[in-house]
Amino acid sequence: MLSLHITNETNRLKAVVLGLARNIGDQPAIDDTYDPKSLEHLKAGTYPEEQDMVKEIKAVEDVLKKYDVEVYRPKVIENYNQIFSRDIGFVIEDKFIIANILPDREREIEAIQHIIDRVPKENVVRFPEEAHVEGGDVMPHGDYIFVGTYRGEDYPDFITARTNTKAVKALEELFPNKTVKSFNLRKSNTDAKNNALHLDCCFQPVGKDKAIIHKNGFLEEEEYEWLVNYFGKENVFEITKEEMYHMNSNIFSISPEVVISEKNFTRLNAWLRENGITVEEVPYAEIAKQEGLLRCSTLPLIRE
Repeated sequence: MLSLHITNETNRLKAVVLGLARNIGDQPAIDDTYDPKSLEHLKAGTYPEEQDMVKEIKAVEDVLKKYDVEVYRPKVIENYNQIFSRDIGFVIEDKFIIANILPDREREIEAIQHIIDRVPKENVVRFPEEAHVEGGDVMPHGDYIFVGTYRGEDYPDFITARTNTKAVKALEELFPNKTVKSFNLRKSNTDAKNNALHLDCCFQPVGKDKAIIHKNGFLEEEEYEWLVNYFGKENVFEITKEEMYHMNSNIFSISPEVVISEKNFTRLNAWLRENGITVEEVPYAEIAKQEGLLRCSTLPLIRE
């Protein structure tokens, strides 16, 4: 049995599900893309190649193993994109919550069923169908659960709106002892520079008391201000629109002292090092073309 334990984004990582880039299939048709960035690269002829993405994920696996993290993998589904394991589920405390994701991606959950089966049945939760949620929008942080959502009445018009207010309510009911704090995010189906696909595309805690944040990802200025005040301005690294577009907030913590980051994030990586954090740099620019990065392709199961 797996005894799940996740209370935040940064404690020492013990076990994780890492996504797969093998047998990813043909490039999607333009009408089948789920986000503006993939669409942009398809149109430009720069959509990532499978062999490059396989290499990038292998680099992450090597770093995880270097730090003695137990790495679980999905079963391979032929001709199917299984890179972004964070979307399909998440762990808070000892509960595994299966995400209600885009219907086209349901098979990704089947591919990790062998892992879910190792969790005691009473700890596996699935929200009602109308409560949409993806793991990229959910961040446990001690007594808080931070949740990215979109509250606009035009929610159904956005394929980029992945977590709704019904899911926020479902989290409140499941974790009555925690404060669920939701953030209204900026969405665009067509402009990747003005689209925060998930909360982790514009914000993430790092180290012991720091955070990476992009103001324009938030629709309500007071919600952005709340986060800055919560962490303290001196502890916050503000990323530019360009850096958000390249997914600078989507790094992944192995512990408060160690993060995995993309090797081209020069400004961010320098700041992390200045703050005493070891940065394990990996190439991840090809996978980033699908509007997801290191946090998106990892689903932590156990942290200390």
